[in-house]
Amino acid sequence: MSKFQSRKVMPRYLLFAGLLTLAGVCVVAKAAYVMTVKKDFWEQVAKKKQPNSKPDPARRGNILSCDGQLMASSLPDYKLYIDFQPGKQRGVPPDTAAISAARKLDKLWTQKLDTICLALHSMFPSWSQEQFRQHLQKGRYKVNADKSVGSRYWLIWPRSVDYNTYKKVAELPIFCLPTNKGGFWGEETNSRQHPFGSLAVRTLGDVYALKDSAKNGIELAYDSILRGVTGQYQYRRVLNKNAKCILQPKVDGADIVTTIDVKMQDLAERALLDEMRDSTVNADMGVAIVMECATGDVKAIVNMEKNSKGNYYEAVNRAVSYRCEPGSVFKVASFLVALDDGVCDTSEIIHTGCGVVPIHNRNMKDHNWRRGGYGDITFGQSIAYSSNIGVSHIIGKYYGNNEKRYVDGLYRVGIAADLKLPIKGYNAPWVRYPDKKTTNRQKYWSSTTLAWMSIGYETQIAPINTVAFYNAIANGGCLYQPRFVKAVQKNGMTIEEFPPVVLRQQIARPEAVKQMQELLRGVVTYGTGKKLRNANFPLAGKTGTAQIADEHGGYHSGTTRYWLSFAGFFPADNPMYTCIVCLRKRGTPASGTMSAQVFKNIAEGVMSQYVKRLAKDARDSTSIMVPDVKNGNLLAADYVLAQLGVRTDGGWNGSYAEGNPVWGHAARQQNGVQLTQQTTAANIMPDVTGMGARDAVYLLEKRGVRVHLNGAGRVRRQSVPFGHAITTGMSCELTLE
Repeated sequence: MSKFQSRKVMPRYLLFAGLLTLAGVCVVAKAAYVMTVKKDFWEQVAKKKQPNSKPDPARRGNILSCDGQLMASSLPDYKLYIDFQPGKQRGVPPDTAAISAARKLDKLWTQKLDTICLALHSMFPSWSQEQFRQHLQKGRYKVNADKSVGSRYWLIWPRSVDYNTYKKVAELPIFCLPTNKGGFWGEETNSRQHPFGSLAVRTLGDVYALKDSAKNGIELAYDSILRGVTGQYQYRRVLNKNAKCILQPKVDGADIVTTIDVKMQDLAERALLDEMRDSTVNADMGVAIVMECATGDVKAIVNMEKNSKGNYYEAVNRAVSYRCEPGSVFKVASFLVALDDGVCDTSEIIHTGCGVVPIHNRNMKDHNWRRGGYGDITFGQSIAYSSNIGVSHIIGKYYGNNEKRYVDGLYRVGIAADLKLPIKGYNAPWVRYPDKKTTNRQKYWSSTTLAWMSIGYETQIAPINTVAFYNAIANGGCLYQPRFVKAVQKNGMTIEEFPPVVLRQQIARPEAVKQMQELLRGVVTYGTGKKLRNANFPLAGKTGTAQIADEHGGYHSGTTRYWLSFAGFFPADNPMYTCIVCLRKRGTPASGTMSAQVFKNIAEGVMSQYVKRLAKDARDSTSIMVPDVKNGNLLAADYVLAQLGVRTDGGWNGSYAEGNPVWGHAARQQNGVQLTQQTTAANIMPDVTGMGARDAVYLLEKRGVRVHLNGAGRVRRQSVPFGHAITTGMSCELTLE
């Protein structure tokens, strides 16, 4: 066995080990060089090599009314583009076939350009044929950054078009070719459409068209549900064709079912606008809300403002965001606190004097102080007459030494509760607590604060809070969170429900709530809202008129601004709906009855849906209905009369031959209709006077007589008299009246 020759082998091992070590050092050095010095360069290369994935937008869910009507939906819109270098791959020199195809396309453009421009002008008349020609030629000869001629993304029309228009454009010469040959293509986007126009548009909300993101309203509050999940896809070259490969599937958004009733919404909007446009009102802002008593569902919500041109439109959801001093509608909360605490009863006598009473060196006045005031009135009458002195007297008498107890009571009865609405822009009520040590003027509790707060001043409350409070009174004391959305649906199936949310099971003792219901009925029966009375169903509610501060914080600088309101429920004996109407206007006349008129119109319109429309329900049970029956087919007349419950007497015995109708006369009797059968020979002219045109024509033409009609209604005269012999080809003119 040969001896290992280390002197020859070891130098070779060392040489290889040194070379490998040197190679490793070079690799590490090169990697460090790439990661530091060449970092930016290779990051740009990596970005260019990344897959060209594109977003696949999900379809945004619909917003539906409470009965399933479409109120907001996303419809596809299309941006129209043309690629003037179709089929050409960037960075790849064109081959002979590509050059030949480009020459053919240029020749086709020269031949068809006038036809294309004329067709585009007919679809989009705002641009002339010559304007389209210049626009397309500009894109066709545009020089790109890579020195190539012809834009790759040339916008044919600056605005989005609907699907039908897109398909019409796609039928034009050249545009009808495949994209890789003709170059035409459409980029699909989704636009939000409202089938009912501006109806409840501020509550529904809107989306940014370019970003497909929600702006406000229900669109924003439930954006994560409506938006869905955007997918990803890319085109890959498979067998020399572009194949769409889904990287991440899209998930379409779900539908939102709102509580809005389209009919009530339309009714409330029209009623509010009619009053705002009235020359004696001329309001610059108006709000109306209709709420279902049993659930807190918002069935209608209207927000109208006047713009600089004098037109009314929905700009901001003032119903949830506009806080101001509510005025006399707040008196109900003050009295409910007193009733719930049991400190007084409705029969207590209040001395209002001549309508002016000094309170801490400030005069408290009733609205009729110039007419001598109300004198001595009861607790209940002070609500009905909206007496400022009556309300402030009661609150001052029982809470003057414990102001905090009164404010705690306001929070307890729910007028100052934070409703925690999901709608963006909602402002919770601002009701101050007694604090005489603070230097903050807005929070400072002065000696007159209690008196003026009790009648609706020195507080800030949005209309949605007021209507929720009145709704609790209407349903017996349960304070509901106003509900705007009740369910989420996907493909017609309910996947989630939003039940009514109870914020307070009982805002006051049931006896106190019942008393307040009766007091609010008194307002309409004999108080400030007596103009609302109607014979069909009772109403209940409270008027309110308040002077509100201007943008500078003053009440009397310039023309005085007023906040006019009426809040109540109907029908008063079995409340179904609560409603509030608020108007903001400048100058006089200014009265809460202006809002009350809108309330009445809304209530009557809503309740008309429940009126029975059957004729038998409208019939007076003491009267005798005897219909007026035309002469003619007695079988048909007898059948109709029998269905109406009318007795038929006389010569008609009810028998007939199958397929052979019986003709005759009808006469009115005291308790029924007498039907008399008419029998005339086939060759004798029958008596058709009193018949309808259909019966008369049928009877005469069956006997071979040609009929000419003159007029409409019943037959009054016939040119060939009754009993005349019928001859071949005879004509008869019938005069109808």
